[in-house]
Amino acid sequence: MTKFRLFLAALFAPCFLLAQSPVPAPAQKGAVLILGATAHVGNGTVINNSAIAFDKGKITLITDASTVRLDRNQYAQIYDAAGKHVYPGFIAANSQLGLVEVAAVRATTDQAEIGEINPNARAIIAYNTDSEVTPTVRSNGVLLAQVAPIGGVLSGSSSAVQLDAWNWEDAAINTDEGMHLNWPVQRTGGGFGGDADARGGGDRYQKEVDAIEQFFKEAKAYAQLAQPDTKNLRLEAMKPLFNGKQRLYVHANLAKNIRAAVEFGKTFGLKIAIVGGDDAWQETKLLKENNVPVILGRTQRLPARDDEDVDMPYKSAKFLHEAGVSFSFSDDGGWKQRNLSFEAGQAVGQGLPYEAAVSAITLNTAKVLGIDAQYGSLEVNKSATLFISEGDALDMRTNAVIAAFIDGRSIDLDNKQKKLYRKYSEKYKE
Repeated sequence: MTKFRLFLAALFAPCFLLAQSPVPAPAQKGAVLILGATAHVGNGTVINNSAIAFDKGKITLITDASTVRLDRNQYAQIYDAAGKHVYPGFIAANSQLGLVEVAAVRATTDQAEIGEINPNARAIIAYNTDSEVTPTVRSNGVLLAQVAPIGGVLSGSSSAVQLDAWNWEDAAINTDEGMHLNWPVQRTGGGFGGDADARGGGDRYQKEVDAIEQFFKEAKAYAQLAQPDTKNLRLEAMKPLFNGKQRLYVHANLAKNIRAAVEFGKTFGLKIAIVGGDDAWQETKLLKENNVPVILGRTQRLPARDDEDVDMPYKSAKFLHEAGVSFSFSDDGGWKQRNLSFEAGQAVGQGLPYEAAVSAITLNTAKVLGIDAQYGSLEVNKSATLFISEGDALDMRTNAVIAAFIDGRSIDLDNKQKKLYRKYSEKYKE
């Protein structure tokens, strides 16, 4: 039996070795200088001929290169980036990176718990730093992510992570920063062979909303107890919502559900954000007045309704920007996060200012996740989490990330797709 196990181990060892993700980079060892690039700071500012320096994981200089004299001898590595672009690391909001490897294989998915009410579920402890998906999205400049659970009514808590680590403890930046609530959807009409209530409309919708409100009332009352007689793990997990340490992410798309979610947040005194927000462009005044940010779903999709403008998914970001509503972009699942920057670029093609699109996947997202003191923009004393692209990072035709850094560490940009490309390029050369 032992010999048989050894035989199997030897047989499959090459497969396991091929599947390994790159080794996390060591700590920064010496100052780095990037010269001549167009720097997209993340806060709307652009420096056309920039000088960016960082040491010990922190940015020490960012300015117009023509305004300073630099001693090149003090830098261990200098990048001549003339004609290239530098961006803060893009942040994938509402992702299942590290939670889903192959969606069709149940054993490789760990993004949802059984049951409807799971506030005590923590996505961070299921986060897999050895995922093959992560190196792929890093290659397009996504260096940070919000790892979020899905499913049920209350899915659990999400956490912000950096995407180059040995384990989830090393990856975590802001643990359990938010709770995810899936707002019920009210449908009208029973369709073929069923009434409206059976299909989620009418009384059923109201019952679901009432159940959510009742649970939150119980959770708020529990949070006000100095020492509960009996500890309830689900209600314990809700406490950070009521003391302001946690944000409530309400997943809602329809305008009436967005209005209901905002009112719900006001009733319970919660910091909320709308996730999805297909109709958010219709409720900009309400969102602005209540300081509610929006994490938009995919822009590269068909409109939600047959009679809606075919370009509406691309243009909604423009309407939010013009109304002064803070918004971010997101994409579904794991692998698709590599297209995050192109989702933002799609909105630029429909009238969103370019730097506003950059902010939407950098500083805006960092603010929502509570990590903007260190991440999201290129500023002195902030984390040196950034990348260099040969072209426009929001344009799939010219984007080519040639170097990336997380907390000053130069990360490996190789991935499974690149390895397969190299392999089969050799095959067809023959």
